[in-house]
Formats: sequence, C-alpha cells, structure tokens
Amino acid sequence: MRLFAIADPHGNYSKIEELLKIAGNVDLVLIAGDITNFGPDEKALDLFDKFSSKILAVPGNCDHESIIKVIEDSKATNLHKRSISIDGIRFIGMGGSNPTPFCTPFEIQECDFEENISRMLEDVKADEVLVTLTHTPPFSILDMVGDMHVGCKALNVFLDKADLMICGHIHEARGVEKSGKTIIVNPGMAALGFAAVITIVFDNKTPIINVELIKSDREVI
Repeated sequence: MRLFAIADPHGNYSKIEELLKIAGNVDLVLIAGDITNFGPDEKALDLFDKFSSKILAVPGNCDHESIIKVIEDSKATNLHKRSISIDGIRFIGMGGSNPTPFCTPFEIQECDFEENISRMLEDVKADEVLVTLTHTPPFSILDMVGDMHVGCKALNVFLDKADLMICGHIHEARGVEKSGKTIIVNPGMAALGFAAVITIVFDNKTPIINVELIKSDREVI
C-alpha cells in the first residue's frame, strides 16, 4: 500500500497538487489535522476535492470540532475516535490535541485520549499491521518546542505496538523517528509544501515500511 501523508495545511492548499505529482500514484491519503486555520469548516472540502484516492482524516486543534460533521458528509472518511481495517491494515485515529497554552478550538484532556485509545486498541487483531493517525505527536518524540516536550503522553501506549504513527502539530518537528518497532512520521507543514510518501509491503507477513519526505519547490502562496 502506498500512502500520501500530510499535516497542517491550515487552509492553504496551494502546494497539494504539486506534491501529488511528486508522489505519483497513491492508494490512500492520510490527513493529520489542522485542515483549516480556525475555520470555516467547509474549507476542508476544497482540500478533499484535490484527491482521487480514498481519504482518511482527523481534525487538529486549530480546527473546530464541528468539522467532524463536514468530514463525515464529504468524500473523506472521518478517523477521529475510529478504528477501521483496509486490506489487512488497521487504522486508528485521534484528532485534536492535548491542552496547549493558547486555548485553541479543539483540545482534549489526556484522560480522554487514554479512554478512547484503549477502546480502539481492542479492535486490533494480532495479525494486523497497525497505523495510527493523530494530530499531536507522542510525548518526547517529534514534539519539541524550544526546550520543552509538548506531545501527548497517552499516545505513548502506541509505541512498540503500532507499526507506523503519523502525526503533525509541531511545525518545526518534521522528520522520522523510530521507537521499538514503531516508525513515527511528521510529514511537515503542508501549507509550506511538505508531505510524506509511505509504502507498506509484506515479506512473509512482516511489514516493510519505507518513508520518503517530499517537498514542493514552488514558493509559498
């Protein structure tokens, strides 16, 4: 399976078409939140219209919670608080972020992250590859702002359980890290022309995951 992953477009979709040309054919689009820049919710439809592949999306803390209904009524699939299986790969999603100092529209307490994650993990079968799509990163991985870790501690339960974690939120933390068997990817800020192409293939039922960070060469609009 070939995935096209973006995060943090913040309502600026001017780079998406070029990024898709760089990516080539993809089977699935994953959107890791902050689809809009504090709304309007319907702005998300302009982004979804750019894709012909199936879309899984979660909102970010700079989206209003009401965007969930817009996603559910669109061609995209809302993955917030949901667990779905596609071709033997289990996708679990959690949007919003843990509390920030900025009182953004969609913030969730750590205990609520933990409750929802525990429920969704019950759906995961032993033979499934597990991919998580969240807006916020796990605590201590791709989550540095200045000299502080600001990730979500509840998400750390996925480390060494999930095969792949895709997140965003921290614009300056674009990159790929590994914790145990888990590959964590922040594709970078899509509004600035960043994305990731991720391939998952199987070798005797063992998933082989390759991550390529890509960028647009055009100036930001």
